[in-house]
Amino acid sequence: MLRVGIVGFGFMGRMHYKCWKGLEGVEVAAICDVNPNIVEDTKKAVGNIGDTKDAVDFESLELYNDLDRMLQDSDLDAVSITLPTNLHPDCSTKALAAGVNVLCEKPMALDVASCDRMIAAAKESGKTLQIGHCVRFWPEYAKAREIVAEGRYGKVIAATFQRLGSAPNWSPDNWFADEKRSGGVALDLHIHDTDFVQHLFGLPKAVRSFGSNGPTEGLVHIVTQYIYDADMVVTAEGGWAMMPGFGFEMSFNIVMEKATIVYDLTRQPVFRLCPAQGEPFCPEVEKGDGWFLQIAHFAKAIRGEKIPPVTTLEQSRDSVRIVEAEKKSVSSNETVLIEQAIRGF
Repeated sequence: MLRVGIVGFGFMGRMHYKCWKGLEGVEVAAICDVNPNIVEDTKKAVGNIGDTKDAVDFESLELYNDLDRMLQDSDLDAVSITLPTNLHPDCSTKALAAGVNVLCEKPMALDVASCDRMIAAAKESGKTLQIGHCVRFWPEYAKAREIVAEGRYGKVIAATFQRLGSAPNWSPDNWFADEKRSGGVALDLHIHDTDFVQHLFGLPKAVRSFGSNGPTEGLVHIVTQYIYDADMVVTAEGGWAMMPGFGFEMSFNIVMEKATIVYDLTRQPVFRLCPAQGEPFCPEVEKGDGWFLQIAHFAKAIRGEKIPPVTTLEQSRDSVRIVEAEKKSVSSNETVLIEQAIRGF
C-alpha cells in the first residue's frame, strides 16, 4: 500500500486527490495546506477543466499546515506538490531529502537554475521526481504523437496548438496573477503546449514570439512560432484574457502530407483523423484523462515497474528554458536562438 500526501489543496491538489483515490493499492494519508478554512473551501467549484466536486473524506486524513511536520510524522511513500510555482523547488527538494518520492506539478520551477537544483536533489536522494506535464499523457495528445511517429501519413507540414480561457482567479489569494509566484500566462498556461511541441518535435532551433499585456497583470496572451530545420510551420497560442463566458479552449491541428489530426475540446467529436483518402474517423484512445494517467504512471515508477519514460527531468527543465526564450523574444521583438538560451548568452 502506497501512503501518499498532498501538499497544497486548491484545484490541482483536489484533482490529484481524486486521481490517487482512483488507484488501487493507494492510501491518501495526509494533506498539508496553510488555509485554515480548507474543509469549507474544498466544497467550492474551481478550475477551468475537469471535475473536482467529489467529496473529500477529511476524517480519514491527517491534516497539517507545516510540510516539515508532515514529512516527519506521516511515514509517506510519495507526495504530490500542488503549490504555487515559486514553492516547487524548496518543497520538492525537502521531500526528496526526507526520502519521499515527488510528483511536482508543472511548471517545474520559475527558472532554469531552480530546475537544475531540483534535478540534483533527485539524483542525490535516489528517489523519483516527476514533473506533472499532464498533456503528454492526455489520451488524444498521446495518440496524435503516436500517429505522427508512425509515419503512415507522411511528414508534418504544419501544426498549431491553442489554449485559451479567462484569468484563473479561483485561488484564494489569486496567486496566478502574480508572475513572481506563477510565472504568468507563458509559464503557467502556455507551457503545456510548449512542452508538447518539444515532446513531438524535439528542441526547436529558435523561437519567435509576440505577446499582449493586460491593463494590470502583465503578459496575458502569447503566440509563438517554433523554428526547426525541417520544412514545417509550428505555432502555439496561449492566453487567459478571454471573457468568462468564453469557457476554455484546448485544441490542436496537425497537418501531415496525407492526413490532418484535429482535436478541440469545444467540439463534438473532440478528436478526429481526416485522411486524404476515405472518411474522417475517431482514433481509439486510452481511457481516462491526463491527470489520472500521469499519476498512474508515477505510481508504477515508484513501485519499481519497468515502464518507458513519458517525460524526463531534463525535458521539463528545457520546457522552462524554451518559455524563457519565448518571453525574451516578446520583450526584445527578436528571434531567440535556443542554443544561445542553453549556453546563457
